[in-house]
Amino acid sequence: MNNWKRRFTLVAGFVVVLAAAALAWNPGHGYQQAKAATDYRQLQKFSQVMELVRRSYVKEVTDEQLIDGALAGMLSHLDPHSLYLDKDMYKQMQVDTTGEFGGVGIEITSAEGGIRIVAPIEDTPGDRAGLHAGDLIIKIDGELARDMSLPEAVKRMRGKPGTPVVLTIFRKGTDAPFDVRVVRDIIHVKSVKSDFLDNHFAYLRITQFQEKTASTLREQVAALEKRAGHPLDGAVLDLRNNPGGLLDQAVKVSDLFLDKGNIVSTKSRVGRNLSFDAHPGDILRGKPLIVLINQGTASAAEIVSGALQDHHRAVLLGERSFGKGSVQSVVPLQDGTAIKVTTALYYTPSGRSIQATGIEPDIKVAFVPLPPRDEKKPHIAGISERDLRGHLDNGNGKHGKERKAEEPKLASAAMRQRLARDVQLQRALDLLKGLHALRRQ
Repeated sequence: MNNWKRRFTLVAGFVVVLAAAALAWNPGHGYQQAKAATDYRQLQKFSQVMELVRRSYVKEVTDEQLIDGALAGMLSHLDPHSLYLDKDMYKQMQVDTTGEFGGVGIEITSAEGGIRIVAPIEDTPGDRAGLHAGDLIIKIDGELARDMSLPEAVKRMRGKPGTPVVLTIFRKGTDAPFDVRVVRDIIHVKSVKSDFLDNHFAYLRITQFQEKTASTLREQVAALEKRAGHPLDGAVLDLRNNPGGLLDQAVKVSDLFLDKGNIVSTKSRVGRNLSFDAHPGDILRGKPLIVLINQGTASAAEIVSGALQDHHRAVLLGERSFGKGSVQSVVPLQDGTAIKVTTALYYTPSGRSIQATGIEPDIKVAFVPLPPRDEKKPHIAGISERDLRGHLDNGNGKHGKERKAEEPKLASAAMRQRLARDVQLQRALDLLKGLHALRRQ
């Protein structure tokens, strides 16, 4: 068998493997669909080009390299979220969803002119280096990012912990690009964090949707109530700079705050359309809930935001979300690689798609960084009637100088510091207190 025929057979066989993988993943449709998509004249063209490159390219390349490159180009040409995963990338993706991996700690997507940062992951090197959601990476270690595929950019930013990578950033509102040096580290992503905003209101933070996010959130709410000694009067759910994650966990987190109704539905060109509904049981028992969102709120985080907004279960506060309303399916291949391909769009309970538009908050509050409060600076108390000499008693048998014993503060020192410099969180707490006061009337 000559080289041309051998390579044609190789390519045709490879397409059969892909078709078989697709059918296994979507068994509701027959072989006729896969056969219709396989135009052997195009395979012949592909095989001819592959043979020409193999024989004439300036460097020697293997069949595996050529096919891997063809697959990567094929999928990246579709949309920013479809891609080919080589063996290393597929293994790393499986590790990522468990919450520990090596690298910089940012979620990225393809963009014109470079690589766009969807969100920096909290408490990672990228976050500590000051990278922002919406930043455009135009160079990685001096090489133009626009010439890189998304998988290649990921590979370049990942590396041995302790080694640096220099990202050249263009940020909206700046006059010129600037370099950010980030030292790689093992990324331990803590999916759920919680604290008190004051003795009656909780702060719930989800950084990513991982395998145990919903159960961890439920446990932490129960722990806060046990520590307080009483039920919570409300909570802030912080989904800012949350790049998404697992769909099933987004559904389960939404279900924690809803008693009934649709959470999200998906619609695809082929295969089953899916719909997920809530079950009875609201962990806050209907108490006020504020959800914080911003440009880094994407994908699974937008599913939660949209469901709670459509059911009027929460007030959304902050800035418009990222607008990733598509669903990707990962199809493993026989050789340990995989393809990640966009298969559906998702819709919020009211039937809206947020693809490329994002979710608008109910109350828009821009993020304005404030300097940290100096705890050592003395607080000057105001003067009231009871501070005046000779003031009259109130007639209720209570003396003006008597003060109620101050409750121990449940909020951590770190939370008090965060509240002092986070305008959006301040407005969320004010709104929580207002909604709670109205409920008591």
